[in-house]
Amino acid sequence: MRIKGGKKLKSFRILPSEIIYLRELAKKQLDYAYRPIMEQRVKEWIAHNRCRGNRPMIIIEADSFWPDVKPAPLCRSEAARWLEDQLQRNIFIYEQIGDDHVIPDFITVPLHIDFVPFGLEQQRQYAAEGIGFHIVPVLNDLPDTIESFPDSSFTCHEAETQALVRFADDTIGDILPSRVKNTINYWTFGITQMVVNLMGMENMFVAMMEKPKAFHSLMHRITGDLKTFLRWQERKGLLPLNNGNDYMGSGSYCFTDELPRPGFDGAARSVDTWGHLNSQESVGISPRMFEEFIAPYYKELSKEFGLLYYGCCEPVDPFWDHGIASLNNLRKISISPWCNEHAMAERLAGGNIIYSRKPSPNLLGIKANLDETEFKRSIKTTVDLTRDCKTEFIFRDVYKLHGNIAKLKQAVDIVRYLSS
Repeated sequence: MRIKGGKKLKSFRILPSEIIYLRELAKKQLDYAYRPIMEQRVKEWIAHNRCRGNRPMIIIEADSFWPDVKPAPLCRSEAARWLEDQLQRNIFIYEQIGDDHVIPDFITVPLHIDFVPFGLEQQRQYAAEGIGFHIVPVLNDLPDTIESFPDSSFTCHEAETQALVRFADDTIGDILPSRVKNTINYWTFGITQMVVNLMGMENMFVAMMEKPKAFHSLMHRITGDLKTFLRWQERKGLLPLNNGNDYMGSGSYCFTDELPRPGFDGAARSVDTWGHLNSQESVGISPRMFEEFIAPYYKELSKEFGLLYYGCCEPVDPFWDHGIASLNNLRKISISPWCNEHAMAERLAGGNIIYSRKPSPNLLGIKANLDETEFKRSIKTTVDLTRDCKTEFIFRDVYKLHGNIAKLKQAVDIVRYLSS
């Protein structure tokens, strides 16, 4: 299984006409990034992430529906299209959504890192259409001892990353400078996801029951390798701070004045950064099994980060009192459509953990027109339940807008009105 971060381009050829076009797009993004509303949003995010905000923050993620709405590319060369896509997306977010995104005054270059657990390459069978896939296990059965597994490998393809930096800076760097971001850390630390990628879901559940000692050994080994991965990044200087215009977790901004932690000397440590943990694969086990097989290892990893976002699509309420609540430095918890909102609102009331609500993507994605009655009902339910919580609304996994872009701003306006 190979976990990848970064972008690799085959060619950096670019036409003069493409350079002119990209520079115009860059100027437009810079104009949006420097508007006063962006400075105000940064201040609001900092206060919000300290649990001192005055209102819920709102994000509609464009990544999932971007292929459905993005303009036809005008650039023909591969490298130019990479820049065009990023610029067009940021411009679209400002012009068509109007949520609390902070338009960056830079171009993101993802750091190209590979992480191969135990040297085992992941195998997947993808559906002919869509995004579905089946994991082909490379580890069908757990041996009694995990010590025989080879070491995990970590590789930084610095030359490929720097090639992207040079291309971006040569093309538009005097307008929007490039900024290298370590995007592999967004999703790498979900231990159970790594287990499933190696074994498959069924084998993981069976191993818990039939080989509990070996399963604990596997979880312990992966946890140790992930900590070693962080130490490697620290030594190599590959772990930049993510306390500004950075994304973390299953949809939220990292703006904070609480990081880096005391002792920071210019070289970031993992404790100077936000981290993200989730265990979506645990939905098939009981809370007691979660407490025995999963929670201890997530607790150990949570100590590595200065602030923590936990969760994605999984319901967290069954496991809250069985390990999640005791995670270190927990600041945000994902409240997905499958979560018991009432139970989690009671648990988070008056505390310093943010209720990161993920309304059902069906509200925005199933029909061309927004069903205002149903949408308002859903949002009002959350607003009423979370009067004593610090809340944010994150709309994600919306794959189709059916030609109606206007409903994005319509949705944002409704959330702002109902939560004001």
